[in-house]
Amino acid sequence: MSAQLLPATNADGLAVVPMSDAQKYLFDLKGWIALPGLLTAEQVEAVRSHQMRFLYERNGLPPAERDNHGGPSQVLLDHPVVVGVLNEVLSHQALATETCYGFRYDHTYTSHRQAGHDNFGPHGGGGYFNFRGSSHIYQMQPGRVHSGLTRVVWELNEVQEGDGGTLFLSGSHKAAFPRPEAWSHRDSPLWETYSCPAGSAVIFTEGLCHTGQEWSNGERDRLSLFTCYDTVNAKWGKGCPSAEVIEAMPAQRQTLFRGAWHGMGEEPGINRYYDGENRAV
Repeated sequence: MSAQLLPATNADGLAVVPMSDAQKYLFDLKGWIALPGLLTAEQVEAVRSHQMRFLYERNGLPPAERDNHGGPSQVLLDHPVVVGVLNEVLSHQALATETCYGFRYDHTYTSHRQAGHDNFGPHGGGGYFNFRGSSHIYQMQPGRVHSGLTRVVWELNEVQEGDGGTLFLSGSHKAAFPRPEAWSHRDSPLWETYSCPAGSAVIFTEGLCHTGQEWSNGERDRLSLFTCYDTVNAKWGKGCPSAEVIEAMPAQRQTLFRGAWHGMGEEPGINRYYDGENRAV
């Protein structure tokens, strides 16, 4: 994909890191990639502390931080490595500039799970065959893919093999046949997962079959932030951060929250900007 109009830096002025050829191939082949150790120890601690306060002491936070991506957690929204992936698999270049992303935030949630918590429930798959216009559609042509609704999972605590990270049925985003019942159980040999240090990101297309599983580590909880991104003219999930939260962000980061429409011509007739009236709900 040409990067001519795509932002070369994120809202913090950090250089966007393009996907490597190996990462592109792996994402298309499997439908997901793991990107270990993207955050420093200081960033992890600040984000982890904010997420726990957001979950359990929300009213004690300043209004601009009362959101999953408020305060110190806002840097996750457009981390330079994540932007590099989304530029490649999701961005619509005609709606991108050097200071405006070609994709938009869709929705998010924070998951805090302790040993014994189980949320096994496989869903998704066959995204290549979803109807055009579905947020979950996966499109491809030689040398290029479009992931539609794309999920970024930030693991804020270490995930070791056997702990209970997210499971993926790799390749199922392009599956032409229904998933056999025998391979839908938690002990199926087709499930794949990952291990990673705290501060890692796992990115996958929502057209892929995936599921949570039981968290088994009694010494360390799972603390994860599940954030979805979508095309500029589509929205799947409900809700948006408050105006106070968004207005505390740099202008380029604010463009992730512009309204879900496309338009034509130049600003304000085309959706390359964010303001108080052009905000998702």
